Amino acid sequence: MGVRVGVGLAFRLLLLLLLLLLLPAPLPARGAPRFDPTWESLDARPLPAWFDQAKFGVFIHWGVFSVPSFGSEWFWWYWQKEKRKTYVDFMKNNYPPDFKYEDFGPLFTAKFFDANQWADIFQASGAKYVVLTSKHHEGFTLWGSQHSWNWNAVDEGPKRDIVKELEDAIRSRTDLRFGLYYSLFEWFHPLFLDDKSSFFQKQQFPVSKMQPELYELVNKYRPEVLWADGDGGAPNYYWNSTGFLAWLYNESPVRDTVVTNDRWAAGSICKHGGYYTCSDRYNPGHLLPHKWENCMTIDKLSWGYRRNAGIHDYLTIEELVKQLVETVSCGGNFLMNIGPTKDGTISPIFEERLRQMGTWLKVNGEAIYETNAWRFQNDTVTPDVWYTSKPKENLVYAMFLKWPTSGQLFLGQPKATLGSTEVKLLGHGQPLKWISLEKNGIIVELPHLTFHQIPCKWGWALALTNVI
Repeated sequence: MGVRVGVGLAFRLLLLLLLLLLLPAPLPARGAPRFDPTWESLDARPLPAWFDQAKFGVFIHWGVFSVPSFGSEWFWWYWQKEKRKTYVDFMKNNYPPDFKYEDFGPLFTAKFFDANQWADIFQASGAKYVVLTSKHHEGFTLWGSQHSWNWNAVDEGPKRDIVKELEDAIRSRTDLRFGLYYSLFEWFHPLFLDDKSSFFQKQQFPVSKMQPELYELVNKYRPEVLWADGDGGAPNYYWNSTGFLAWLYNESPVRDTVVTNDRWAAGSICKHGGYYTCSDRYNPGHLLPHKWENCMTIDKLSWGYRRNAGIHDYLTIEELVKQLVETVSCGGNFLMNIGPTKDGTISPIFEERLRQMGTWLKVNGEAIYETNAWRFQNDTVTPDVWYTSKPKENLVYAMFLKWPTSGQLFLGQPKATLGSTEVKLLGHGQPLKWISLEKNGIIVELPHLTFHQIPCKWGWALALTNVI
C-alpha cells in the first residue's frame, strides 16, 4: 500500500514537471534590470522625448554662498584654498578675524522665500523645466539630508526643506518638470580629502555620503532632471556612477521620465550620459549628433547671486534671446541660470529677464518648442537668421534678430514653390508676399508695422509652409 502511494506521487510530480517545462518562460518582473552598469549599456538608453521637446529651462544656484554673495559661488574655495586677494580682503574688511565659512550657515535665512511666487515667475518665463542646486560643492544641502548632519537647510539657516517646498509648488502650480542639481564631491569634506590622498583607492565618501544622498533625493523628491556636477577628478570606479544610473533607469520611481547629463566622473563629460553639457556656457554654433544643453548665466561672471555685480555684468534680453535661438537651431536646450539672494528673493533684474523671455516665447514659442533642427541651422546670406522645423507639418521657421531697414528679408536657404509656399510672421498672422530667387532662396516682404503693431521685440520668426 505504501509503495503504491509513493509511485503514484512520483508520477504526478513528474507530470507536473513536464507541464512546467512546456509553459513559456515568465516575463521579467517590472523593475528587473534592463540596463547594465556600463557606459555602453547606459548610453544606449533613449532620451525621454519630453526633454528635447521642452527646449528651455531655468537653473537656480542657491546656497550658503548666497550669504557673502561676493565674486562667485566658489567663494569658499577662492577665499580659503586659493586665497585670492580680493576674497581675502573682502573678509578682512567685512567680518571678524575668526569668522569661518560655516558661520555663514545661520545667516542663510531664506526668510522671504516663497516657493509659490518662484513657481509663478518660472511659469511666466515660458520655461518647461527647472533645476535647483540641491547641494553645491560647499556640501550644504537644501533638504534635511540624513548624511549631512547640521550642514543642511532643515537643521541650519532656513530650518525648512527648500527642495520639498519648491517641488510641491512646481508640481501643483505649473506645467514645468522638476529637476535637481547635485555636486558629487565637496571641497573640504574630510572623507573626500582622505580618499583623494589615497588616489581614490579608498571610497569612504561616496559610500557614506554621495551615494546615500543621491538615492534619498530620487526616492523622496522624484526629480525628472538629475544634473550631476563636480567629479573632483575622480574616476567612475570611485563614484560608481554607472551602478547608480543603472538603478535610476531600471528601478527608480522616475525610471521612465528622468533625464541625466554627462558629469558623472572624470572623463565622462561630453562623452557619456543622457545629454551633453560639455562645458559651462557651451554653445558650439553648429549641429551636434547628440542631444546637448547650453547652461548659461544671466550674470556673465557668476552662477550665484553677487551683490557687487554691475548693470553691464548682466546679459540683455536681446543677448539671451540670441542664445536661445542659436541653441535650439543647433539641436540643444537652453538652461538659463538665476541666483536668488540669501533671503530667498529673486532680484528684479533676474525676474525681468525671466518675464521678458516669457513674453517673447508667447509670440514665438511655436518656432522653439517641439521643433527639430532643419537641414540648415543658419542662413548663409543674411546674418543672425536661424532655422528650426516641424517636418510633420511641413513647416520651417526662420528666426531673425534684426529687422531689416529695407523691409525685405533675404533668405538664402529655403526653396519655395509658387502656389504652395506660404509665409507668415508669428504674432501677425496674415500671409506675406515673397519672391522666389532663381536657384535657392526667397525675398520676403515684411509687413509695414508701427511700433505698437509689431508683435514682439528682440527677435521675430517667420513660419514658412511647404519649403524645402
